[in-house]
Amino acid sequence: MTQQRFDNAKALIDAANSEDPNRETSAGKEWPKELHYSRRMSDMLERYAPEADDAMKLAVRAQHIQRWKSPRSDYPMDRKGYHQWRAGLNKFHAGTVAGLLAKAGYDNAFIARVAQAVGKKSLKTNPDTRLLEDVAGLVFLEHYLPGFADRHPEYDEQKWIDIIGKVWKKMSVQARRFVLDEYITLPDSMVTLVRKAVAG
Repeated sequence: MTQQRFDNAKALIDAANSEDPNRETSAGKEWPKELHYSRRMSDMLERYAPEADDAMKLAVRAQHIQRWKSPRSDYPMDRKGYHQWRAGLNKFHAGTVAGLLAKAGYDNAFIARVAQAVGKKSLKTNPDTRLLEDVAGLVFLEHYLPGFADRHPEYDEQKWIDIIGKVWKKMSVQARRFVLDEYITLPDSMVTLVRKAVAG
């Protein structure tokens, strides 16, 4: 029963992310963008924290659930608008996954725990939120930083060091060690930038 409920919840999350109209290609296969992201998150959790329980497996899977439904363009294009967008996203993601978990048959305590992590609540005191943030940072560095760099050739080295430094500050000591011990894959140019950002 427990495994079936977990499988049902994961299937609901995947079905929701499969609706993403945005597509990206990886290894010759086209994916709905957020479905691809969710699978990368699950893969990284398995590598980084294989002992994680079902609540965290589902939270990580739902990190960006249906993100395209709350676009950045709905908010003012300034710093205040950015923070409003992020806060709105966290609330949207938490509410969306809560509804799916209720549909799968989970109790209120389990749902609240997952929603708190997905909603990025209490980062400094909640180990679930901390773990989710670590996995998100690791996925960004391994899968999205290189492509981000390709799209912004105008950024100089210091700009990249600043960007990586912001990600680094959000990560725990354990996640930082995971990077430095080369448990994630980075192009040589990114390895150099990461080490410079850390040194800075």
